[in-house]
Amino acid sequence: MQALVHDPDAPHQLSLGTAPDPKPRDTQALIQVAAISFNFGEIVYRSPQTLPGYVSGWDAAGVVIQAAADGSGPAVGSRVVSFGWGGAWAELRAVDTTELAVVPDGVDLFAASALPVAGVTALQACRRLGAVLGRRVLITGASGGVGRFAVQLAALAGAHVIASVGSPARGEGLRELGADEIVLGPTALTEPVYGVIDNVGGGQLAEAFDRLEDDGVVQAIGKASGEPTVIDFEQARVNSARGRLENFNVSTPFGKDLVYLLRLLETGKLDPQVGWRGPWTRASEAADELVARRILGKAVLDLTSTR
Repeated sequence: MQALVHDPDAPHQLSLGTAPDPKPRDTQALIQVAAISFNFGEIVYRSPQTLPGYVSGWDAAGVVIQAAADGSGPAVGSRVVSFGWGGAWAELRAVDTTELAVVPDGVDLFAASALPVAGVTALQACRRLGAVLGRRVLITGASGGVGRFAVQLAALAGAHVIASVGSPARGEGLRELGADEIVLGPTALTEPVYGVIDNVGGGQLAEAFDRLEDDGVVQAIGKASGEPTVIDFEQARVNSARGRLENFNVSTPFGKDLVYLLRLLETGKLDPQVGWRGPWTRASEAADELVARRILGKAVLDLTSTR
């Protein structure tokens, strides 16, 4: 099969080549992949131990061509979106049935492919903030994939959403998604916040922590800044910060959360915010745009155009 394989000498260590067809376990369905989506973390933070020819990738949507042998999961012909810690960037994917969900007829597969890591991360992070109805919630890195989902989900939960972005241009479209305020970094806040979903790390995470209300909480998701986070807890006490900082890790399996997010897509309550779409032969270009922060939302690659 064709696949985007690990190539240490290629841009972003990716090249379009061939790989062996996957062999599904009894608990796995085999999918003919139609679309994949890139995430910042899987492009930038590739393990140095990755072997040449390895097929990476977390998010893929397509059609089941072989149902799971144990009888779990959807039947052949079902349109699905799937998650896994590898194997997405290929024409065929074997995936555990607990990590996929059937895509409703009214939802585009390319839109669905944007959901797994970014959408489920945002959903679980919002839940871990607790009740946010009527409370101020700051989302840093709000213009990225996770950020744009988080803005929408926090707004649906009743929060007063403050979207933090790196420039006015990066804030484009965020008010339409539910942001009540747009700021250029946590230092621009005029009042404390109850909750923070932080996608940036580094100095912004430290600044956000210092601006919590009593009993507020930070979900530290990402490190898009590439900087270490240094928090002066003595100064935080001087500033009367009494919140807590939680190191967020997404929980698996994704199946049930994907069903929920697909329902929101189907009813028009959630927008996948696909900011770039093209054939997977342009994978290097998509990776360039994503890493350079020139994409608002998600990058989705189409596998069907080359068949």
